[in-house]
Amino acid sequence: MTNRLRSWLAPARPDGIETITDPARRRAVGIEVLLVFSITFGLSGARSLLSLLNSLLQPVPLSQQSVALNVSRSQLGLIDLLYQLLGVVQLLAWGALGVYLLYRAGVRLSSIGLDRTRRGRDLASGVGLAALIGVPGLVFYLVVRAIGLNLTVMPSALDDVWWRAPVLVLSAIANSWAEEVLVVGYLITRLRQLGWGENRSLLLSSVLRGSYHLYQGFGGFVGNVVMGLVYGRFWQRSQRLWALVVAHALIDTVAFVGYALLKGVVPWLP
Repeated sequence: MTNRLRSWLAPARPDGIETITDPARRRAVGIEVLLVFSITFGLSGARSLLSLLNSLLQPVPLSQQSVALNVSRSQLGLIDLLYQLLGVVQLLAWGALGVYLLYRAGVRLSSIGLDRTRRGRDLASGVGLAALIGVPGLVFYLVVRAIGLNLTVMPSALDDVWWRAPVLVLSAIANSWAEEVLVVGYLITRLRQLGWGENRSLLLSSVLRGSYHLYQGFGGFVGNVVMGLVYGRFWQRSQRLWALVVAHALIDTVAFVGYALLKGVVPWLP
């Protein structure tokens, strides 16, 4: 048992990922990582921190404040739909950027788990991970909100139009793709190439994941750090990124679409 725990805490570095020793290449990779996250989730983290500070400075407690994740952008239905789809495209492009940069660096897609050779296993693992995180995550959210450490999170504030459910599913998929590719697959791979250890890389990835959820409150930060630790370690040991994308997409789909359908029906939903 002790050996298994030690192996889980410090998984072996996978084959095919070599540490970069050339100073010029190391500098280039470091600059690349900073640029990627300065225009994606790193910037989102900074904005989320400001949002949390703004909420803390309000005269009402966090639990009496609310934040919506999917909101209307226009009173005109077609324009609003196009806004939502542009948001989906942006997230898909963020994830594609991470994949492209790794590909250009000589990293095979199969080495990070984005090949299609284990579709059944990836799907099963994704369902299991979604259940592992989703149910306890909901309970944790209700607890931290009840004790005043989190805002009330409304997964959807879109109007009841014909395209609401499909757009929410697309948003869930795009969110999961962008987050898991960049924050897990891309970032940890690049940190491995820079010589970082597995635990150190995992911690940075998880804190980054928590940072861009700070707008939800302290519970959103802690809950997503825990999610990052679990998902990141699973990937470090399995190298199957599709499993994480599936799991995250399932959680977000249930949250987004379920909230839209059950709001006004289930009494405790805001």
